[in-house]
Amino acid sequence: MFTGIIQSTAKLNQIVNKNNNYTFVLESNLRLIKKDIGTSIAIDGVCLTLTKIQKQSESKKKLFFNISPETLKISSLQNKGVGTILNLEKSLKFGDEIAGHFLQGHVDDTGKILSVSKNKNSWIFWIKFKSKFKKYLVSKGSIAINGVSLTINEIKNSSIRVDIIPHTFDKTNFKFLKKNMDVNLEYDLLMKFLKK
Repeated sequence: MFTGIIQSTAKLNQIVNKNNNYTFVLESNLRLIKKDIGTSIAIDGVCLTLTKIQKQSESKKKLFFNISPETLKISSLQNKGVGTILNLEKSLKFGDEIAGHFLQGHVDDTGKILSVSKNKNSWIFWIKFKSKFKKYLVSKGSIAINGVSLTINEIKNSSIRVDIIPHTFDKTNFKFLKKNMDVNLEYDLLMKFLKK
């Protein structure tokens, strides 16, 4: 489980493809030690298992994650190239603060950025989603975009508006997102269970 509060960003350093089994190698300063190998980390909202750590310097490490073809198929990770900046969040531990909302790291779909604009003290993102998922959306409800817990401020046809404050903009990869880019979407867990 995750909360959608991003702890760090990382650069995609290398993509290894062996017989359609992919490994992403990230360069990160996220605090991790050897015993963290095998734990779950959300990468742009996708729950992945940390398989290896290589220390580069006092603060920088190389982090290795295996990615299945299914994960690539359903998420925006399939479009990521070397040098891309990704959002990272370690999984919850008992007693951790719940500052965002509960996430599983199971991406439901990808959305497309329709527009990005600056409005005084925030950035406005309009994001297109598939209409079949509209049942999970409610104005002022929660959604995770690239693993970031956000409030839906407006719903219009098959698009939503989210407003990104400077802190979130600076601490996540939202500052690199542009029109027509794909983003990972995870709809609110409670809404999915209620509809089920």
